[in-house]
Amino acid sequence: MAPSPSPGTDAREHELEAGLVERKTEQSLPLPAQPPNQSSFISEQLHPALYIAFWIATSSGVILFNKWLLATTNFPLFLTTWHMTFAAAMTQLMARYTTLLDSRHNVPMDFDTYKRAILPIVVFFSLSLIGGNLAYLYLSVSFIQMLKVNTIASTSVVTLLATWAFKIVPPNFNVLGNVAVIVLGVVIASLGEIKFHLLGFLFQACGIIFEALRLVMVQRLLSSPEFKMDPMVSLYYYAPACALINGALMAIVEVPRMKLADFASVGAPLFLVNAIVAFLLNVSTVLLIGKTSAVVLTMSGILKDILLVISSMLLFRDPVTGQQFVGYSIALGGLVYYKLGSDTLRVLAQEATLRVNNVRQNHPARLRYAIIAAVLFSLSLLWLSMRTSAP
Repeated sequence: MAPSPSPGTDAREHELEAGLVERKTEQSLPLPAQPPNQSSFISEQLHPALYIAFWIATSSGVILFNKWLLATTNFPLFLTTWHMTFAAAMTQLMARYTTLLDSRHNVPMDFDTYKRAILPIVVFFSLSLIGGNLAYLYLSVSFIQMLKVNTIASTSVVTLLATWAFKIVPPNFNVLGNVAVIVLGVVIASLGEIKFHLLGFLFQACGIIFEALRLVMVQRLLSSPEFKMDPMVSLYYYAPACALINGALMAIVEVPRMKLADFASVGAPLFLVNAIVAFLLNVSTVLLIGKTSAVVLTMSGILKDILLVISSMLLFRDPVTGQQFVGYSIALGGLVYYKLGSDTLRVLAQEATLRVNNVRQNHPARLRYAIIAAVLFSLSLLWLSMRTSAP
């Protein structure tokens, strides 16, 4: 059994990766940007690497934390409802007693607008969470992370087909071909999955489709300048309705079979800590968007996914085959090319070459140590994969 992600986890990451949230971009070098102050409560002296580490830690921590909770309670809808209820309460308190969500006043929101523009997104958001959470009951953490790469591809396909169908933009078969490479990598990884479960895969596929539709609707909403919202403001609007929808489904599906003993081994304090970590993920997303460049955002997401796969292998002994490594590598490579483009990758390659040459000339010992460490790391991954794949 594998974890259910935080209700805001996938949504924030997918919006971040799909370019549906506002962020600072760098065109010349893959260095952290220096945008205007967006979080006055955080010192401007902190290095951007700390924001990256904070985001990776909270994002990975929520998923790994939830694995243990779901293995103990087996109530994914309850966990989703609890996270959304906590997020709704926290954003309401922040809106009332702080200035951190004052940008919400720039959004022309009334009941009719909410019902027309926000509620449909919330419905698809809830459906994507339900599909994804049910998949986590059947599939491993590592395999789920591999499938999540396909969410970006699915979103891109839906967006491309919609824009072509309505003749908003001319067909771009180069983009479609790049997306096909991502899908191919995911298919190869899926065929190599040892603990493949058809029902879990179908649940995840439904979650991906609903998430893709949600992101397309978000993209359409954000195309209007007055509806520009950072992740915390969007959570302020989404969380209450999501809590109600998931709570209603929980009352029908899970409440009849709930017993106090199911939660006794966890305890209220751990549920509270889990919700706090999930909420901090949204805070870290705001900081990451405001303090880094688009290149850093993309590479941080890929690093996080890789670390999650490795953590899943180490902590939960989820098997990962060589075929999955190949397929996942193809999918990640296609994702990087899709997100950054050839020009940015060329600049990155030139910058990396210059830095390697500089280290080779001035610090040759460091370069040797780095090569040895890379070889040892690769051999460790190979050994770990063979060990977890063994019957």
